[in-house]
Amino acid sequence: MKILDKYLIKKFLSTYVFAVFIIVLVIVVIDFVEKNDNFIEHNAPTKAIFLQYYANLAPYWANYISPLMIFISTVFFTAKLASHTEIVAILSTGTSFRRLMYPYILGSSIVAIFSFFMVGWVLPKANKTRIAFENQYIEDKYYFADRDIHMAVDKNIYAYLSSYDNTNKTAYDFTLEKVENNQLIEKLTSRRAVYIDSIKKWQLYDYKIRKIGILKDQLKIASGSVPLDTAVNMFPSDFENTNNIHETMTIPQLRKQIALVNSRGAEGVEIFQIEYYQRFATPFAVIILSLMGLIVSARKTRGGVGLQIAIGFVLAFVYILFYIMSKGIAESGNMPPLLAVWLPNLVFSFIATVMYFTVPR
Repeated sequence: MKILDKYLIKKFLSTYVFAVFIIVLVIVVIDFVEKNDNFIEHNAPTKAIFLQYYANLAPYWANYISPLMIFISTVFFTAKLASHTEIVAILSTGTSFRRLMYPYILGSSIVAIFSFFMVGWVLPKANKTRIAFENQYIEDKYYFADRDIHMAVDKNIYAYLSSYDNTNKTAYDFTLEKVENNQLIEKLTSRRAVYIDSIKKWQLYDYKIRKIGILKDQLKIASGSVPLDTAVNMFPSDFENTNNIHETMTIPQLRKQIALVNSRGAEGVEIFQIEYYQRFATPFAVIILSLMGLIVSARKTRGGVGLQIAIGFVLAFVYILFYIMSKGIAESGNMPPLLAVWLPNLVFSFIATVMYFTVPR
């Protein structure tokens, strides 16, 4: 690695870290002012506020804004280099513009790899602590209020419950139906089903099991204090507060959750798919936007760096708008999640490629 590469990478990373630090600091201050009343109302401990909430909120936002901060910081420091004629001096030595891109690719790749491991495995654990704090001290206490819930719990097996109490993990008017060849062959009904954490099973009380026969049904009736232990692909977590739950899952957990929701034929899989694909798209966005920032700001202009920085902010705003629109369309089910997540990267890659050929050599 040449001295020039080290110099550019150092400028690249230091500007990025400084920009992220300043923006995250502003976000934290605004968030504290906004939520201070909630902290006081719910008697949140000061230690928990800073160690459980803000200590985990800061890295969340740092990673979330990484692609945009990479772009803006690249535009900022490269435009300064260009205004000081440093870019011209580098290219006049015979260094090609493609070679000039090397330290930018290397620097953004360092950030991208770090971001991938953070968002894939580290941040989900931090988000779990942060969201638990939010649910306890910021949001109102959660009660599951849906009624008449239907779900597929296994192949050809369907569950129904009239209501669920998440405080004591009890399902009421619980029913399991087994269907083969569009025919009901077995039906289990229970007045209540209680999930027991120690055995990881549901205990059914006052249950009936009816096996549908061609000539005569078989009926088993049980009541009293002797429950039936049964393992069902249904868990109390299905009825807990789902506020931002996708952010608390690692990449392997997201993969399992997507498979689980698909196996049940349930709705709402898009939000998990978007989160899953976003974990892979974000690192590439970091590299794409850093190169785009170089292309935008490498040209020396008479008006100074102001115009180039303004162009950078406009493009950053367009990227945010593009991402929000495609994500919203995907969540509504009108666009495949994979396409929605990667569409901003594909569009901006095309724009960066076109702009690359306009850069003076």
